[in-house]
Amino acid sequence: MATDQKIRLLIVDDSAYNRRNIADVFAEHPDVEVVGKAQDGEEALRLALTLKPDAITLDLEMPRMDGFTFLRILMARQPTPVIVVSSYSQKENVFKALELGALDFVAKPDRQIAPDATDVREQILQKVQLVKSLRPSFGAGGTRKLPTSSNFSLDPKSEPPRPLSVAPPRLIVAIASSTGGPSALLEIFAKIPKDTPAGFVVAQHMPDKFTRTFAERLDRRSAVRTREAEDGDLLGKATGFVCPGRQCVEVSNKHGEFRVHVKAPTPDDRYVPSGDRLMKSVAAAVGSRSVGVVLTGMGDDGVDGARAIREAGGIVICESQETAVVFGMPGAVIKAGLHTHVLSLPQIVDFISTLAP
Repeated sequence: MATDQKIRLLIVDDSAYNRRNIADVFAEHPDVEVVGKAQDGEEALRLALTLKPDAITLDLEMPRMDGFTFLRILMARQPTPVIVVSSYSQKENVFKALELGALDFVAKPDRQIAPDATDVREQILQKVQLVKSLRPSFGAGGTRKLPTSSNFSLDPKSEPPRPLSVAPPRLIVAIASSTGGPSALLEIFAKIPKDTPAGFVVAQHMPDKFTRTFAERLDRRSAVRTREAEDGDLLGKATGFVCPGRQCVEVSNKHGEFRVHVKAPTPDDRYVPSGDRLMKSVAAAVGSRSVGVVLTGMGDDGVDGARAIREAGGIVICESQETAVVFGMPGAVIKAGLHTHVLSLPQIVDFISTLAP
């Protein structure tokens, strides 16, 4: 869409109260126009195909046709940026929706959106406005389709918990991502071979009540044993950690033993979790054996971290504009001339797997 046009928004929620409160967020907004409201998936699908909105806010729990069915049909017939608005209690459902093609999500404390819920309303406003930053192909079939594999189970009860590796990694991969990141990370982790010599640490911009569930989903999808980081965790080969929301992570090296440290954000951390802070610590811990990966997302988190990795002799990979849902973060690193490689999402894992056979 042209950047000077208003974003045409469709609101989908079975609660009239929520529909009204979301519409009120944009009532006087100069860049967003609410073109329709729907109370269930069937009505939403009719309106979406008729009105062709630029963006949709979506509740997942609805009568007649739920949000998942709506997403499957919508993404097959008319891919459209969808912002899921879901309660904290529906964490697994949020990630299922992201896998089905939703762009991002906003967490609300409970079923209803209170008129004075300023933080929730600001998040909805911010994420809807992201539509103007999406790659041009998004609305024409540019949504990611996550590859499935019989090697990985989505049922947490189907496999016993796997122990974390204690063998030290030959290299450490620090990944920074934001909007569009969860789907990208699921795709990356699904392809990492089980005998990888690398350890992985992720700084994904995400609310704190969702990062543990996301780490568990990565673990079920991947051969890499993945958990939400706890302070002092040992980082080994084929091991991954996700930074807890509202916290930051650093990696230390003491006599060849690598540990992950969870730390409170400081005033210098412009983004939380901070990709910059993670990458700087990895550069200090392993020098030329550090790999920074900057994926899709708004802003410039990762620029300072990429600089530290390059100065240490490491490698910096940026997701290409071809596959990045939002090119802000990788684009900022590329503009600063701090990248060593610009790769599409499918190419990133192939490249990482060749670094230390």
